Amino acid sequence: MKKKTDTKAKKPWGGRFAEASSDVTERMSASIQYDARLYRQDIRGSIAHARMLKKTGILTAVELGAIEKGLREIEREIEEGRFEFSASLEDIHMNIEAVLTERIGDAGRKLHTARSRNDQIALDLRLYLRDEAAEIDKRIAMLVSVLAALAETHIDAVMPGYTHLQVAQPVRFSQHMLAHAWALLRDRTRLQSAVRASSVSPLGAGAMAGVNYPTDRAFTARELGLEGITPNSMDSVSDRDFALDFVYFAAVLGLHLSRFCEELVLWSSAEFGFIRLSDEVTTGSSIMPQKRNPDLAELVRGKTGRLYGNLVSLLTMLKGLPLTYNRDLQEDKERVFDSVDTVKLSLEGMIAMLPGMKLNTEAMKAALYRNFSTATDLADYLARRGVPFRKAHEIVGGLVRHCEESGADFFNLPLETLRGFSEHFGDGIREILNPETSPERKLSAGSTARGEIEKQIEAIKAILGGSAHD
Repeated sequence: MKKKTDTKAKKPWGGRFAEASSDVTERMSASIQYDARLYRQDIRGSIAHARMLKKTGILTAVELGAIEKGLREIEREIEEGRFEFSASLEDIHMNIEAVLTERIGDAGRKLHTARSRNDQIALDLRLYLRDEAAEIDKRIAMLVSVLAALAETHIDAVMPGYTHLQVAQPVRFSQHMLAHAWALLRDRTRLQSAVRASSVSPLGAGAMAGVNYPTDRAFTARELGLEGITPNSMDSVSDRDFALDFVYFAAVLGLHLSRFCEELVLWSSAEFGFIRLSDEVTTGSSIMPQKRNPDLAELVRGKTGRLYGNLVSLLTMLKGLPLTYNRDLQEDKERVFDSVDTVKLSLEGMIAMLPGMKLNTEAMKAALYRNFSTATDLADYLARRGVPFRKAHEIVGGLVRHCEESGADFFNLPLETLRGFSEHFGDGIREILNPETSPERKLSAGSTARGEIEKQIEAIKAILGGSAHD
């Protein structure tokens, strides 16, 4: 993709100005350095628009043929890196239109009839987000599939579950993986909402008031595979809610990935030792030979800040704009593009990192015997024997204090010691104290019991199978 910078070029859109733009005006106005990536969507929109102009009698069949052929040639040249972009023409629209007109003459000059760059860019950005969302959705689905596979492979591995980063209750490792999978599936729903918001056509709204031609906006929308048209011409060119929906989705996805990566960083540390990340996604230290740094997890975690920044930037840019189009809207594309790129890269990083992760089940098992992880099981045992739960909670709290003060092993307390705290303790209490069997005592739907884990895995597989991409 070639780019060139023209200086002191005449403004390309008419005779209103006697002098060329200043250098700083051109440099601040130019967006071609980043909106060139919209070329496919811009050309697709122009072809649909030209077909509509032919349908309504504004273009002849010969003119339409010349336009379509010329645009296809330009598209091939851009893809092959042979097209020269000019900064003096500001944006992707003018670069393509200027070259097309140079090559095919008056037919190219007619292409912009009944549209404006305002509705044109609103369309291009919508089409771009729809295209990119399809690729992002595939990556989310792939990551969810990886998590479901990890859950299935390690369905019986038991580890501590945490609240406040303190050992709370025993859970299956598979339950932990599926918790992240369900969060990602909610992200898919948010992404689909952004796609729906992008699936209406603003083309034909003109600069802001509509156009003075007998156009068929619904025809153009159908040509583009969109669901309908925007109902208000002023809103059509000023609306960026669909872009906000996308960058919000990206920010929340980044949040979910960051939380997961924080756990991977913790679990791979010597203090936890639950997992070992592969050599491919870790690095060493320049001076400390023993180091094995979880760099990829840290980088994904760090990129969440970019996604948050893009959301805040776009919200801030939009908040003070009067209707309708304002040049400030040129700033939307870099925020959207960066969110697209960051999300795709982060998802690729997660997909690369997780399959090679090795579990240290012995370290997980050892951690189960910390911080009285089955204390709640013990309180529930008493409650099932008729002790009011709050009283049972108090009794077990006293046992915990006794163990802390005396150094007694909570998980191997003699029955006589337990009965000193409550006469309701009886035979079978040893199994209740065992943290390795605790998950299977959970009876509620969605719990960490094996049968509930299996149901979750099957449900996720059904969701992924029902939304598979070609």
